[in-house]
Amino acid sequence: MRFVQAVWHPEGYGFSLDPTSYLDELPKLHEELPPGARTFACDPAHYDMGHGNMRCVKDLELAGIHLAMDKSGGLVLEFAPNASKHDSGLRISYSGVRHFSIDYEHSIDWMRVDTVLLDEILPTEDGGCVHEIALTDASITVRCQDLEAVWGGPN
Repeated sequence: MRFVQAVWHPEGYGFSLDPTSYLDELPKLHEELPPGARTFACDPAHYDMGHGNMRCVKDLELAGIHLAMDKSGGLVLEFAPNASKHDSGLRISYSGVRHFSIDYEHSIDWMRVDTVLLDEILPTEDGGCVHEIALTDASITVRCQDLEAVWGGPN
């Protein structure tokens, strides 16, 4: 990710997370993001990691990946809620997908599932966006035309 920091510290078995630089940059990127990506990225609750915020992406659990088997460029990522933090999960539907990858960076054996640390959405030169999601064990990158994020996904 270019602005959001999500750094694993193996000696301390923990992560250092900081979306501040991205939040500072977001007003400059606002108009360049496609409509769905803009709505999701600019939601005030998106990066609010305080207690009681049920629409912060941190700690959502990766629950499903659904790729279109035709050439439509569709992709859906489903995230289940963290029982101690969220009332519902999140479903992100991507349109016009040109690139999708999952890169595993390290292994945390004591974690049952990959959970979201933080994410970042940046505009691309062609009017689309790139969405990067840092997970506890991996990172997901999606280059697409736009996305739609809907809370109320898998429980």
